[in-house]
Amino acid sequence: MTISDDRQPDTLRVWRNARLVTLATDQPGHGIVERGAVVARDGRIVFAGPEAELPATLVNRADVTDCGGRLVTPGLIDCHSHLVYAGDRAHEFELRLAGATYEEVARAGGGIVSTVKAVRAASETDLLEQTLPRLDALIAEGVTTIEVKSGYGLDLENERKSLRVARQLGSERPVSVTSSFLGAHTVPPEYRDDKDGYIDLVVNEMLPAIAAEGLADAVDGFAERIAFSTEQIERVFRAAQALNLPVKLHADQLSDTNSAALAARYGALSADHLEYTSKSGAKAMAEAGTVAVMLPGAFYFIRETRKPPIDAFRQHGVPMAVATDSNPGTSPLTSILLAMNMAATLFGLTVDECIAGATRHAARALGLGDATGTLEPGKWADLAIWDVEQAAELVYRMGFNPLHQRVWRGQ
Repeated sequence: MTISDDRQPDTLRVWRNARLVTLATDQPGHGIVERGAVVARDGRIVFAGPEAELPATLVNRADVTDCGGRLVTPGLIDCHSHLVYAGDRAHEFELRLAGATYEEVARAGGGIVSTVKAVRAASETDLLEQTLPRLDALIAEGVTTIEVKSGYGLDLENERKSLRVARQLGSERPVSVTSSFLGAHTVPPEYRDDKDGYIDLVVNEMLPAIAAEGLADAVDGFAERIAFSTEQIERVFRAAQALNLPVKLHADQLSDTNSAALAARYGALSADHLEYTSKSGAKAMAEAGTVAVMLPGAFYFIRETRKPPIDAFRQHGVPMAVATDSNPGTSPLTSILLAMNMAATLFGLTVDECIAGATRHAARALGLGDATGTLEPGKWADLAIWDVEQAAELVYRMGFNPLHQRVWRGQ
């Protein structure tokens, strides 16, 4: 690519002497460039390729960073999190260690409902103060984009509150935040015996108000025995589509509800969890272009034994993303690097699949494939610079953070 030299030098930044993992789709493998460079203008990449192709005059005029031969990947993306919440559920962890199942804890009044009580009692300031340390932990591992769901308010006032805090995270820290409205997460106590009545509230009151205020970038739901039926989720999806909001779904986590196929039928950005997804569900996702989001933290934490159908996803060409599912009850995980390791060791993903899963495919799961997730011209200059010899170390190590520097939008 030829770069003109007619721009002001203060808009240009160059990272040179780097081993690039571009993840570019038009290059073999991960598009590795052994002696590469990245050039950004006004926060967007204008060049990513061999350093030898850079005009010397441009390098002389730009703010240049010598990467010292380090590995450079796109900034990591956590495409599934429930980061905004109050309190914790350590006691439930103890109950599960004593033999209680996730469903038994939930039916006894624990689970999501216990966090709902804490969120409703918390102010926006409280929620922000409790959430920022979790976000900081992810940023420290090279995360430049994160998705944050609501779903712990379960009424209009508190869902709004949670989504406003999610939006505020992007003002408090140098990170891109997308938000998903998860009103159909579980049934709040006041609707315990009236699931359909609660879905009426989500569809007729909550969703239109949240869409009108621009608080959500997508709409999510939980299709499961302890949550909502596929018919109830369809009502939510139809309402979301009428408001031009994309959808995604917690699908087939605890049983085969055929909800991966439901997500595909509505053109969902992603279907997530998927431990019990059938081969036909995987095929439907492939045909719809729906991303499969692997959440090994929850699989590990609730001691699940049924693994997602990785071979079926591979067979049908379903892109697989990897995320933390950071939440207080089933995945209190704030390490995207550990999530990648777990996806490899527990689910059998390859190193290449894990790295693509936390970058290119994660971006696609958020509908951001045109903006981030690879090192290509036109994308945001979101970079992670690593003190490692090879990309496999990002997946291989546990409890070790080799991040040298993180760049968000060129800064």
